[in-house]
Amino acid sequence: MKITAVLCVRNEGAFLLEWLAHHRAAGITDFLVFSNDCDDGTDAMLGRLEAMGWLTHLPNPGPHPEGPQWSALKQADRHPLVTGADWLLPLDIDEFVNVHVGNRTLPALLAALPGATAVTLTWRLFGNAGVLDYRDVPVTETFTRAAPKVLHWPWRAALFKTLVKNDGSFRKLGVHRPRAQVAEQQAGQRWYDGSGRILPAAFHRGRIFSDLGRDNHAMVQLNHYALGAAQSFLLKRDRGRAVHEDTGLDVGYWVERNFDAEEDRSILKLDSRGLRATLQADPVLGPLHRAAVAWREDRFKALMRGDAWRSLYGQLLMAGPTRVLDQAQAESIWKPFVRRT
Repeated sequence: MKITAVLCVRNEGAFLLEWLAHHRAAGITDFLVFSNDCDDGTDAMLGRLEAMGWLTHLPNPGPHPEGPQWSALKQADRHPLVTGADWLLPLDIDEFVNVHVGNRTLPALLAALPGATAVTLTWRLFGNAGVLDYRDVPVTETFTRAAPKVLHWPWRAALFKTLVKNDGSFRKLGVHRPRAQVAEQQAGQRWYDGSGRILPAAFHRGRIFSDLGRDNHAMVQLNHYALGAAQSFLLKRDRGRAVHEDTGLDVGYWVERNFDAEEDRSILKLDSRGLRATLQADPVLGPLHRAAVAWREDRFKALMRGDAWRSLYGQLLMAGPTRVLDQAQAESIWKPFVRRT
């Protein structure tokens, strides 16, 4: 079974080896990785990884009128690693697949859902947990506090990425779901959520987030480490978002994702330490990784010489963990104002 992940990165060299080792252990067989405008050596790391046979790297230099991720996905639609795959999964560098069935791999998940043509991997947001300083320690070991399994708000917490069967039902990849449906293929679609429930046809056509107020993670979840250390969040804002022209990476973004209500270490049951150690031991990759770490440290110091960056950093330190809203509080935000059809 060929499972291809599509990834778009910029200045993420410090996190690349952990992400790649984890997803190789999770059963992804092929990686199509696009890089754009890197200053930290990410592109050099990808070149070395391609030479080692771990992935395929395609430079994706700007300008990107629609954002670098859309530019990359349009190129990916025509690439043999996509057209020849059995299953496809676009991911971001801060998203980690976390399977809860069988041997915790994607093939085990698909074996548990026979007949599936798509599985929605709903985010579980992992908060900052009060970590200020970036350190070269695995993200999955550092951030273990998350939103509750059942969350009523915000709706963005229920966004998903789609593991989709490459059966001709869709012509194009999308950020959260496949696009360009082939009408005659839709009758055979069987979409499941992360708890193994069959999903209605609305999900086949356009939904990008799961239903709030239910556990969508019993069989699989997508650990989303959107914040990281407070220092890293500044670098994320500096880098810019992959899709949107306006970064939007402000305190509001932080508050909507900084949940630490429950501890969740389940992802650590999939052991990728050996693969990660192999990559770090490479005589070319190892120094490149360390250089990317040093670049992050230097870039943070440079940013903090500006008043606006110091102000944002201070706001993050003052914000604290996000309060979880109960159902009544959450519904008061939208229910009286949204027309239901």
